[in-house]
Amino acid sequence: MYPPGCFPRRVHAVYSHRVRVLIAGAGIAGLTTALSLHAAGIEARLVDSAAELKPLGVGINLLPHAVRELIELGLGPALEATAIATAEQAHFDRHGNFIWSEPRGRGLGYTWPQYSVHRGELQMILLAAARERLGEQAVQTSTTVTGFMERDGGVEVLLSSRLNDPLVSDVLIGADGLYSAVRGQLHPNEPPPKWNGVMMWRGITEGPPFLSGATVAIAGSTNSVKFVAYPIARTGRGTVLINWVGEAASEVAKGVAHFAGWTFDWLDIPGLIARSPEILEYPMVDRDPLPFWGRGRVTLAGDAAHPMYPIGSNGGSQAIIDARVLARCLSPRLSGAATPEEGLAAYEARRRETVNKIVLATRDMPVDQVLDMVSARAPDGFDRIEDVLSAAELAALRDAYRATSMQDVAALNARPPLLP
Repeated sequence: MYPPGCFPRRVHAVYSHRVRVLIAGAGIAGLTTALSLHAAGIEARLVDSAAELKPLGVGINLLPHAVRELIELGLGPALEATAIATAEQAHFDRHGNFIWSEPRGRGLGYTWPQYSVHRGELQMILLAAARERLGEQAVQTSTTVTGFMERDGGVEVLLSSRLNDPLVSDVLIGADGLYSAVRGQLHPNEPPPKWNGVMMWRGITEGPPFLSGATVAIAGSTNSVKFVAYPIARTGRGTVLINWVGEAASEVAKGVAHFAGWTFDWLDIPGLIARSPEILEYPMVDRDPLPFWGRGRVTLAGDAAHPMYPIGSNGGSQAIIDARVLARCLSPRLSGAATPEEGLAAYEARRRETVNKIVLATRDMPVDQVLDMVSARAPDGFDRIEDVLSAAELAALRDAYRATSMQDVAALNARPPLLP
């Protein structure tokens, strides 16, 4: 066993059935990658800039194709105990009038559920599994990657906690998020993240269940003001923790005051906001898709590779898929890759264009156009959605989500596992 956070110092890296991998970032992408590499028989270590990893953040949704991978990592019981299996997604206008809904997860025929979960709690599940399976020394905190250089068949990595004493790894994976230092060195001339003009306010509030008790509810429209709410945990007191997101494309200074008066018979949005112990505010940003993720023995995963707008439940889900495909491609036994370079090239070939299309799709979702039509045609509300939208326009709402967020049900259910 190596000392905490260390790899063997050597001049030439030797590629065998055990590839030593250093992962920058211990978020969802990094931890899932480490666990997946371990399952493939590949040693991994992680470094993270945080002094202590805590269950921070708000809620996320995990699509069935991502939940499958976590269950196959042996995390099913922990997820089931922590998350809520999403029953449906429903859309409403800004007055709370019903537009459309559709089942989610098993309700669509998937073998696996869709889950709504607190991002920080998911990270803690992954962290506990990593420390149990890889050892307590597997995750080194208060440490960032400050530079790297491929040399002598390996990657020499400079870390903030080691001053001028670099580590040598066979592979470096940048899973260090939107402002990835690894991405920054690979793409030094890239402009900063792009803001689309929308501000977001997010919080978590305890409250009574609403609608089905497991509904992702979306109200309003993208061309003005939108509100999203869904439960992410049960409290044991007959209440749930409700994750909420408010979005506005203008009048940023108004903040959550945009939602004054949004009191529906199924949800009191001003009350939900007022009871939130903390409200986070930040712009909705992404980055343009990259022409390549990495080179040689260095690559990217998760938000470091493809930051996208939080639309369609794709951010965390795609990071998990990255991790599993990456581990499979790096395993000589599973992929037939002769070298780490070959394995990483295969990973990028399988993932980059697929995810780049999702990044672009979240910028102009047909579902947003349909909601905007409702807002424009019936600004004061409606009695029957059929008087506002045609059957074809309602079908476009459904198809928009399926095109970017839902893999073919039969294909996913029939596909063999990515890892043993």
